[in-house]
Amino acid sequence: MDGKADRSPALLYVGAGPDRFDAASLPPDPGSTRVLRARDAAAGREFVRSDPVDCAVCEHRPPGLDGLAFLRWVRDRDPDLPVVLVSYAGDERVASEAVAAGVTEYVPYVDDRDHERRLRERVRSSMETARADPSGTGRPRVADGGTASESPPAPEVDFALKEQAMDEAPVGITISDPHRPDNPLIYVNDSFERMTGYAREESLGRNCRFLQGPETSEEPVDAIREAVRNGESVAVELINYTKSGEQFWNKVSIAPIEDETGRVTHFVGFQSDITARKEAELEVQRERENLAFLLDRINGLISDVMQSLVSATTREEVEELLCEHLAGVEPYTCAWFGDPDLGRETITPNRAVGCDPPGEPVPLSAADDPTARAVDTGELQVVEDAADACLDGTPHERLVGEGGSMAAIPLSYRDTVYGVLTVYADEQDAFNSRETAVLEALGRAAATTINALESRRILTTDTVVELELSLGDPALFFVDLSDRCGCLLEYSGSAPQPDGTLHMFFTVSGADPDAVVEAAADCPDVAGASLLTEHEDGALVEFALSESSLVSYLAEQGGRTKEITASDGGARLRVDLPQEANVRSVVETVQDRYPGTELLSYHERERPEKTRQEFVADLTERLTDRQLTALQRAYLGGFFEWPRPTDGDELAESMGISRSTFHQHLRAAERKLIEEFLES
Repeated sequence: MDGKADRSPALLYVGAGPDRFDAASLPPDPGSTRVLRARDAAAGREFVRSDPVDCAVCEHRPPGLDGLAFLRWVRDRDPDLPVVLVSYAGDERVASEAVAAGVTEYVPYVDDRDHERRLRERVRSSMETARADPSGTGRPRVADGGTASESPPAPEVDFALKEQAMDEAPVGITISDPHRPDNPLIYVNDSFERMTGYAREESLGRNCRFLQGPETSEEPVDAIREAVRNGESVAVELINYTKSGEQFWNKVSIAPIEDETGRVTHFVGFQSDITARKEAELEVQRERENLAFLLDRINGLISDVMQSLVSATTREEVEELLCEHLAGVEPYTCAWFGDPDLGRETITPNRAVGCDPPGEPVPLSAADDPTARAVDTGELQVVEDAADACLDGTPHERLVGEGGSMAAIPLSYRDTVYGVLTVYADEQDAFNSRETAVLEALGRAAATTINALESRRILTTDTVVELELSLGDPALFFVDLSDRCGCLLEYSGSAPQPDGTLHMFFTVSGADPDAVVEAAADCPDVAGASLLTEHEDGALVEFALSESSLVSYLAEQGGRTKEITASDGGARLRVDLPQEANVRSVVETVQDRYPGTELLSYHERERPEKTRQEFVADLTERLTDRQLTALQRAYLGGFFEWPRPTDGDELAESMGISRSTFHQHLRAAERKLIEEFLES
């Protein structure tokens, strides 16, 4: 005997709180129970060894306080001592292990004012049960210095349910009896009822397979069946159904409960509704699959178009292959190509695949028309829904069809729009961000190819159109500087840079060149200016332009600027354009950009001997950008004259490279120049 009848009851509390445990309502008599406090497991074990304890409450706060370890220690020493576990790190695994270890009551901590009340009720219930049945759960009781005594198996209701504690758990908890036919449920908690929609009386006595349905996979079901057969733990995720027939994803964890001999007596199960997480995972998976399909299709499209662009020999061929490739890829249904005519302010459809092109030109002034907007802005335009009001009364209304969408892709190279490709799809929102990024890239690649083809054609054409223009817009830096500095600027050439910008060279006379360089800092389109050389007739100044220039635009139209002379706030420009160029459109564009521009003369003439153009073209193709720049700077800077007005150090500095690197580029350019001359 342990002498409990001759003393007042004792409650051991192991853990940090609550600071004051109200034992007034505990049995056997209100106010008679003593509360023993132990801050850690070691102190708690010492109390159990030295003082008779009627009930132990232990917190589970890993890693500092392992309540499960304390529970197992108590059970090894005293199988019948009521133990209440208060879990501050509760989950399905902790609850399962606590039940398997023989916990009397399991109380998950909830941070609210009712927590202490719930805890006192569980403690009172445990102590009352222990006093009513001194043999406890039916396991052998070993008192200090005593011996084990056998008692009959515990009644099922005592084992079953620890009902009050588990009912308030935040997850579904069930207990089944594998020794009854079909392993029926003998306990379900409130969370299980809320999650499944089945009342307790509808669930008890049934195997949990009643939650399965048409979409339930056999694999997790087989895993549960195998675990029950082998008396093992298992965790699976599967589709279950509520009473109303609604699907939900259920994370099910089951664990065996063993008696003191190691025999499995019951299985405890924990259910959590993980529908939101699974739907997110499945959405990610679907997105990955869609992305993989999209990438395969896009990669094939890009590869096909790029190969065709490399082999194209004419602009018309580029336009045709773009229409063919895009109209032949799902979900696109048709495509047509239009040429902008800036003179007439229209877009003229000239070829189509999969449909008949619009019968009439599209006005550039139609601000709501996506094709016109693409040309005007130089940016891709998308209409995601055929019902969009911007398509009403336009040719697109017929081509896009009901429930479709469309995109207009400009073929832009720097400031020039060579055309616009309009594509239609048979579904809404077909042009997502990935699609538009690819279409924009294809548009740029096609425009670059057209620019290269046009430049090659211009170099080999026999007839050119010579234009002479009068310029007066101070937005042109050479016009502005001639006015502010009172000087004469004469164009000496230009050099495109690898980053797409342009450096222009002017001979300055009639003013201090240093003053001109300083004044250039106030010109918005000039990023920098530097004095290269000075001689009796003037000085050579290099202007680095920060944005597109007049000379760049003319070059993109196939023009070659022959002369620019600026003085007293005005300038004259002479340029050669290919006969095939839309000269009217070029002139009107220049007049629109630079107010005050006038056309002074227009002449058609034969280009000089073709062999010279071929010589220049072949040499230009052989030289790298750096080699061409080094050769141009050396020539314009008088490096080949004697005495030299400039040296290699100055020219290297103007290019931002070392002297040795400059001479390396220059020697390579000279070698290629001589080779081209001798071979020709």
